[in-house]
Amino acid sequence: MTQIPNLLSAESPLSQAIRPLVEAALLEDLGQGDVTTDNLPRLAEIQKTAVLRVRQACVVSGMAVAALVFQAVDATLLFEPLAQDGQSVAAGQVIGQVTGSMASILKAERTALNFIQYLSGIATETQRYVAAVAGTHTRITHTRKTTPGLRLLEQQAVLHGGGAPHRLNLGSCVMLKDNHLQALAEHSENPIADAIGLLRGKLSHTTKIEVEADRLEQVRQAVDAGADIILLDNMSPAMIRDALAIIQKRAISEASGGISLETLREYAETGVDYISTSKITLGVPAIDVGLDLD
Repeated sequence: MTQIPNLLSAESPLSQAIRPLVEAALLEDLGQGDVTTDNLPRLAEIQKTAVLRVRQACVVSGMAVAALVFQAVDATLLFEPLAQDGQSVAAGQVIGQVTGSMASILKAERTALNFIQYLSGIATETQRYVAAVAGTHTRITHTRKTTPGLRLLEQQAVLHGGGAPHRLNLGSCVMLKDNHLQALAEHSENPIADAIGLLRGKLSHTTKIEVEADRLEQVRQAVDAGADIILLDNMSPAMIRDALAIIQKRAISEASGGISLETLREYAETGVDYISTSKITLGVPAIDVGLDLD
C-alpha cells in the first residue's frame, strides 16, 4: 500500500478535501485512458522502481499529494518519500521513489509530478520572501488570491516555505474591506465603528475582526472601535510607521499591496507584524522535477 504522510492520512479532514482534487486531476489526464500504456500490456507485468529527482534546489511541497495520486491510480504501488514537505533540497537530489507496475507508474507520473512541481515552486518562492525579512519582527503570509480549487494546497505550500497562515476563506475571519465600508458609508457617518459594533453583537468572541485601511484616519477609527487586526493597504513605509504609531500594538498590523521582493525589507523594518502578498502564490515558476527509472 502507498505510504501517506500523517498530514494527508485517510482520517485527516484535509485529506478528504484534497482527494477530490486528485481525482479531478487524474480524470483530466486519464479520462480517456492511456492509449500508449494500455496498448502495451506487458508494461503491466513489469515491476520497476522509479525515483523522483529535483533538477534544481528548492523547498519541497506536494509529496503527500503525490502519494495520494499513486494510491488513486494503483493501491499496490509503494510510494516512499525520501524528503519531507518543507525540506530544502539540492539540485539532483532524489526526493522519493515509487515501486510497482510500470504501467501504473507511467499513468500516475505526470499528475504526481505536476503537483510537486507547482507546490514546490510556491514553497520555494515563499522561502525567498521569508529569508528577505529574516531578523525582523515581520512574518510573511498569503492572501485569498489563489488558483480556484487549489487554495488548500497553495496555502499549505506557503507554510512549507516558512510562511504564516492567513484566513483560509470568507468564513475564517471578518474582513471589512474598502467595498464594504464604501457601501456602508451611504448610511453611516462612521461605517467602521458601526460595522464592528454590529458584528461584535452577532459573532462568537473567538472570531477576529480585520479592517482594511488606506488612510490614517481609518486606522484611528478602526483601533478606537476595537478592531483586532488592521490591514494597512497600499501604504508607503513612512505611512506605515505613522499608522503603527496610532495603533501602538492595540491591534495586529498587516501591510499589503504594492510590496515586492525588492522593497520587502524596507517594509519589514517598519515593525509591521505581517506582510501579506499574492506574489508567493500567483505566477510563481514551477520547480523542475523528473521521474527516472532506478
